[in-house]
Amino acid sequence: MISIKTPEEIQTMAEGGKILAGIMEELKGKVQPGIKTLELDRLAESLILKSGGTCSFKGYGGFPACLCTSINEEIVHAVPSGRMVKEGDILSLDLGLFYKGFHSDMALTVPVGKISPDVKRLVEVTEKALEIGIEKVKPGNRIGDIGRIIQKYVEREGFNVVRELCGHGIGREIHEDPEILNCVSFDKATVDKVRFTGDGNVEIKEGMVLCLEPMVTVGDWHIKETKDGFGYKTKDDSLSCHFEHTLAVTKNGAKILTVVK
Repeated sequence: MISIKTPEEIQTMAEGGKILAGIMEELKGKVQPGIKTLELDRLAESLILKSGGTCSFKGYGGFPACLCTSINEEIVHAVPSGRMVKEGDILSLDLGLFYKGFHSDMALTVPVGKISPDVKRLVEVTEKALEIGIEKVKPGNRIGDIGRIIQKYVEREGFNVVRELCGHGIGREIHEDPEILNCVSFDKATVDKVRFTGDGNVEIKEGMVLCLEPMVTVGDWHIKETKDGFGYKTKDDSLSCHFEHTLAVTKNGAKILTVVK
C-alpha cells in the first residue's frame, strides 16, 4: 500500500533530509586516498547521533553499519571495513537517517583523487540520469515513466542500468511501496534472478515521498552478492555508480528533500 503524506509530515521529512544532505557533504569532503571506509562509517554515525537522529540502516536486515560504502564494481550496500580507498577509485556512499519518526535516504558517488575521463563520464551520466528521472515525478505521470526515461538516456550514453535493484517509497519505514525500477518493466524470463518487478502503471500522486536511485554500470547489468552477504556488485566486475535523492511529490512536480538549502 502506498502511503500519502500530509504537508506536516513532508515538512518533518524535509528537516531530516536537510540534515542528511549536510552529513553527506561532510562525508564527501573526507574522501581521499588512504582513508578507510570504516572511518567514514564511524563519522557518519557520530554526525547522525549528534543531529538527534539515528541510523536507518544499522540493524536493518542485520546490516552491521550505519553507512554503505561501495567501491568500484560494488553497486550498493557494501559493509564498511579496514579497506582503504586509493587514487582513481570511485566510492558510493549510501546513508539513511531516521529523524522525528521518518526516514530519509541519499546516495552519491565520490571520485577518490584524480579519476580517468571515462570514469568521470560514468559519474556524470549517473547523476544526470537521476536528474532526468526526477523531472518525470509529477502528478498524473506513471512510475514506469521514471524508469523508461532513465534507461533510454543511460543506454544512449553507452552504459547500462541495473535492473535487479530499484528505488522505493519512504516514510515511517525505510522501504515502502512503490518499487521504482530504473528501466522499463521486463519479463521475468529475461533475467537470472529478479528481485523486483515493480508496477509501472502506478499513478504518481501528490503527497507521495519517493527515493529515486539509478545504478549504472560500464559493462553488463547483471549483479551478484558481495562476500559479506549484504552488498551487490556487478557480475562481470565492471565499474558501477549510484546516486539517490528523497523527494516529495507536489502539485507542481518533485521537491527534493535531501538538499542543504
